Amino acid sequence: MAADADRKGASGGNEVYFEFKQIGGQMRVAAIDAATATEVIVIAPVTATQIQMQNVALAKLKRRLEQSDP
Repeated sequence: MAADADRKGASGGNEVYFEFKQIGGQMRVAAIDAATATEVIVIAPVTATQIQMQNVALAKLKRRLEQSDP
């Protein structure tokens, strides 16, 4: 199955890459911060919209980046 990549600006001006890969009835969504190469993965139902999936992945990425900042 092919994976799609997308770009979206995150708050703070960081560039974020999204990768989508369908696995059965689920979608694996990776969000990667371009500046730090930090990656998070979320699993979503394929019935969710791409925007919904990106929002969940982006929220998880933002939280991970906040936790890594001292």
